[in-house]
Amino acid sequence: MTAIKHALQRDIFTPNDERLLSIVNVCKAGKKKKNCFLCATVTTERPVQVRVVKVKKSDKGDFYKRQMAWELRDLAEVDAKDASKENPEFDLHFEKVYRWVASSTAEKNSFISCIWKLNQRYLRKKVEFVNVSSQLLEELPKAEESVPSGENQSVAGGDEDALDDYQELNAREEQDIEGMMEVCEYAISNAEAFAEKLSRELQVLDGANIQSIMASEKQVNILMQLLDEALSEVDTIEGKLSSYEEMLQSVKEQMDQISQSNRLIQISNTNNGKLLDEIQFLVNYMDLSKGHIRALQDGDLSSPKGIEACINASEALLQCMNVALRPGHEKLMAVKQQQHLFTELRDTFARRLTNHLNNVFVHQGHDQSSTLSQHTAELTLPKHSPLHRDLLRYAKLMEWLKNTQREKYDGLSRTYVDYMTRLYEREIKDFFEVAKIKMAGTTKEGKGNKFATLPRKESALKQETESLHGSSGKLTGSTSSLNKLAVQGSSSRRSQSSSLLDMGNMSASDLDVADRTKFDKIFEQVLSELEPLCLAEQDFISKFFKLQQHPTLAQVNYMKDMVRLMMNKIFQSIETELNSLIALGDKIDSFHSLYMLVKMSHHVWTAQNVDPASYLSTTLGNVLVTVKRNFDKCISGQIRQMEEVKISKKSKVGILPFVTGFEEFAELAETIFRNAERRGDLDKAYVKLIRAVFTNVEKVANESQKTPRDVVMMENFHHIFSTQSRLKISCLETERREAKHKYTDHLQSYVINSLGQPLEKLNHFFEGVEARVAQGVREEEVSYQLAFNKQELRKVIKEYPGKEVKKGLDNLYKKVDKHLCEEESLLQVVWHSMQDEFIRQYKHFEGLIGRCYPGSGITMEFTIGDMLEYFSSIAQSH
Repeated sequence: MTAIKHALQRDIFTPNDERLLSIVNVCKAGKKKKNCFLCATVTTERPVQVRVVKVKKSDKGDFYKRQMAWELRDLAEVDAKDASKENPEFDLHFEKVYRWVASSTAEKNSFISCIWKLNQRYLRKKVEFVNVSSQLLEELPKAEESVPSGENQSVAGGDEDALDDYQELNAREEQDIEGMMEVCEYAISNAEAFAEKLSRELQVLDGANIQSIMASEKQVNILMQLLDEALSEVDTIEGKLSSYEEMLQSVKEQMDQISQSNRLIQISNTNNGKLLDEIQFLVNYMDLSKGHIRALQDGDLSSPKGIEACINASEALLQCMNVALRPGHEKLMAVKQQQHLFTELRDTFARRLTNHLNNVFVHQGHDQSSTLSQHTAELTLPKHSPLHRDLLRYAKLMEWLKNTQREKYDGLSRTYVDYMTRLYEREIKDFFEVAKIKMAGTTKEGKGNKFATLPRKESALKQETESLHGSSGKLTGSTSSLNKLAVQGSSSRRSQSSSLLDMGNMSASDLDVADRTKFDKIFEQVLSELEPLCLAEQDFISKFFKLQQHPTLAQVNYMKDMVRLMMNKIFQSIETELNSLIALGDKIDSFHSLYMLVKMSHHVWTAQNVDPASYLSTTLGNVLVTVKRNFDKCISGQIRQMEEVKISKKSKVGILPFVTGFEEFAELAETIFRNAERRGDLDKAYVKLIRAVFTNVEKVANESQKTPRDVVMMENFHHIFSTQSRLKISCLETERREAKHKYTDHLQSYVINSLGQPLEKLNHFFEGVEARVAQGVREEEVSYQLAFNKQELRKVIKEYPGKEVKKGLDNLYKKVDKHLCEEESLLQVVWHSMQDEFIRQYKHFEGLIGRCYPGSGITMEFTIGDMLEYFSSIAQSH
């Protein structure tokens, strides 16, 4: 290590005017061992700069080179990793952290100790030393080997000791030394002569000092005499001060007596003030005026003025009872008497208030029930706003009762709920009875709030059924069916069980337009009447029973539960009646579930926007589940009826009833669900229905005996594609493309199969030619085959002159006309496709003749122009 230091000092640091103080052999932590040296150096010129220099050997290894240097003032932290155990690792935190591993722990400790010494001596900003033992920082670094004496400066441990002994000269000292050296020109060349001169001058100065001291002895004696005179004056002043103190002592005693008297007077005044405050407190907060007492005992609870007086008196009483008494007040007799009076007034007024409100409930109930008759003929619910308005005048008194007499408050709550339950149950039952009668078309008779239904004979029943379905509308088709519907009471009616099959057969009926529109209006009217009724009652309950505002979350949740329980009790019949009405509407017409799903979803959405946890929102949400279940059941019923459809074996199929039924359903559904919240439910139903339509169209096509399978598929899928293209139902875009694909495929298949019949022998001949070529026979050699030589070809061609071809095409047109149905109007489309296919076959046959019978001069008996004329004349003649 000494040789390395010597080499580094000589080759690197001496040329840069630097001294090497400490060195450590290191490598970077976590990497392959590429050793280098970290050196602690100081400059020989002032001001002194301290650096940490990284030195490494050159790539050839024959000399050292300076790689990187850091100023010690930029060092923020030295981390020795572990202060208690030997660990060669340490970190130096400059602008970034450098992690090193020393070759030995001793070298690391020596280097860190040197850094600490340099930091203490030269830097104002102190470096932070982490995980370094305090003993290491207090000791000087161990002596290193010395650099050979041939160098200008030593780099051994002696240099580190010199750091402690050396002390810089200040500016004044430097000037003095420079002045003496200028006087003595030989100071530098002859140090001994200069030192001897300085010694002589020092002796002269010492003698002068002694003489000066001896000359000042007389002044010292004079100063001592003056001090003695001053001490005698001090003694005189102290005697006078003692006499003054004795005179003041008597004054002090008199002032102490006066102060004691004043303190007693102040205590008395304080006590009197406190007693007055207590009396005023009791008078101000424990006194109830005579007017308030009269209002609590005899106040009129029926007039607005009397109610206002009772409210003010009750609030004053509650304030007196809730006053926070100070310690000891409860022992005063007057306070006990007042508290007893307040308790009696509270109990008396609570009884009066409870009895009066009970009477108000009964009285208002009678008045309300007397107005019910006017609502019997109309689909409206009685409004309770007058009752609510009258009762809300007592809201503050109910709050007072809630805070003072909770049992009476709870009792009034139960009384109100019981009474209103009976009232609403009667009103709601009558309301839904009217709705059911209007929905079922039953004659309403009777007086008051009673609804009587007259018995009717079979003729009347028949007449009502005809009026329901339209007087001119008759149900036709083997798949149509009417179900009997029994209506509760003495009435009954015949109703339609809607299906996609039936809708296809009664599109001209008044049922879709009249009855369903009528049902939609009735159902909307029912929901529109129930919604404000429930919201108004819930708002009234919250305000009247003071259940709308409370400070803590737990209390808020509790009060919401209270409102919900009261509403559930009061309107317990709504959900049952709604489900009954929904069941009736669904039984009358299963497609009513579409209207009900849209209307109910909208009202649920509206109720949730107002208050998601309200009774109305919860109840309508429960009923919506039933409506959605009926909607799903309706869709499943349509699919089941498709699967059960049977076709006639003697007549052509045409457009299947459930295909046109799906078109009617989609048109109806798109009208109903326009801008509806539950559009997703309809989209799912569309997918289920259209897949069922696809499946059952193929099923019917496979079972058809009169009409070819390709015709059934082509016509029905063309109708499906047209319907979806017109309605633009986005969720059925995939099915629309599939329907178009099936339509075009079966159109092409039908055309190809049909065209094989007019030129049957010619088709068979060329099919044999293509078969020989496919088996490996060369095209120009086909004519050498016995069954396919030129004579056979001419014989087959002669059998199909233009006249025969036209006759065959005419028969084909008639046959196609019999296969296709009129309502889809695909005859011209098919005929044009047959023309294109015939031309394609003709060109194909000509191509085979040219390739397989080259130079034979054989051609068809008719041209493409002849064919176009044949097809055109046949189409015009029919």
